Amino acid sequence: MTGDRGVAISLFSGAGGLDLGAEAAGFTVRAAVEHNSDAADTMEKNFPHLRSPVIRRNILEVCSGEILDAAGLRPGQRPELLVGGPPCTPFSKSGFWLEWKRAGLDPDSSLLQAYTRVLAETRPRYFVLENVYALTYNNSASRPSFERLQREIRAAGYHYDLRVLNAADHGVPQARPRLFIVGAPIDEPRPQLPEASHGGIWERRHTGHTHRPHITTGEALAGLVTEPEPSENVGGRYGHLLPDIPPGENYLHYTTERGHADPQFKWRSRYWSFLLKLSPDKPSPTIQAQPGPYVGPFHWDNRRLRVPELKRLFTFPDDFELVGSRNSIQAQLGNSVPPHLASRVVKAMVGDLDDSQDAADTQDLFSTTPQDAAVG
Repeated sequence: MTGDRGVAISLFSGAGGLDLGAEAAGFTVRAAVEHNSDAADTMEKNFPHLRSPVIRRNILEVCSGEILDAAGLRPGQRPELLVGGPPCTPFSKSGFWLEWKRAGLDPDSSLLQAYTRVLAETRPRYFVLENVYALTYNNSASRPSFERLQREIRAAGYHYDLRVLNAADHGVPQARPRLFIVGAPIDEPRPQLPEASHGGIWERRHTGHTHRPHITTGEALAGLVTEPEPSENVGGRYGHLLPDIPPGENYLHYTTERGHADPQFKWRSRYWSFLLKLSPDKPSPTIQAQPGPYVGPFHWDNRRLRVPELKRLFTFPDDFELVGSRNSIQAQLGNSVPPHLASRVVKAMVGDLDDSQDAADTQDLFSTTPQDAAVG
């Protein structure tokens, strides 16, 4: 469903996860700004309602008038929705050991201001902003930027709701916490983010809704028929260790503390994701955009995840076409917002989240009927 709610414009579009959610909620994505050429190609291949080609320049060089013109909006017209997830480099937990990053000196942080500039200049009826939850941390890198972001949203004339949402708590088979901010002009009702629809154990505590369990990777991948990929085997120094690691566990299997007869690693000497293997009985851990050679999650069949499997674990449609190399596709998906979560966010924001229909939509996401899935 698209078009009933009006025109949406997309910033930092990536592979279009937020955009799919917006269109599922009834908006039509008419214009997009995305600097990465593969991601821009992906957008153009999958979003037929784009009125103009994707704007493929650094957003700092793109004026709001050009974006509105690309969407077919005349002077004085405003979009109904602005969506975007500015790159998370400055605030991601990854790399916080770098002094310049802890000090908040990453120039990419200015991309948050690019978003609020377009917000103030285009005056959409609603907006959705997504970012890593580390932006909310009380440290010298994150806190000033987070407070500035909120000041600029208020200065643009909007009130808002913000919360860290774990994708697994919203029917996505992946534990993926991200910050979401939804807003509307202060003279309109204050929008709300969705409450959890599912629940389970995450990081040794219970999260989400207590009556509907998290969707597992086994459920998500059931019936999916895929072809082997050339780069799926895990070799090198540690690849041979993967087969003996039980599903759901990681390199700690090979430690003295776990009772291994031939320990290979010291306790907590690696990142949690090192040699991490999926469990079919749990949601996937967070899937990264640029994993190292031994960074999971790996499939319980002792290989890297295939593209159709990645799409399922992010809730992209099976027929969604991703453009680029295997590494580029991993990056596009790893940086994306799961479309099902995006749909829930947008529907809740506009007051159109129907719990019974959402439950049916979630059930339909993962068919148990065997089907072929071509590599994107």
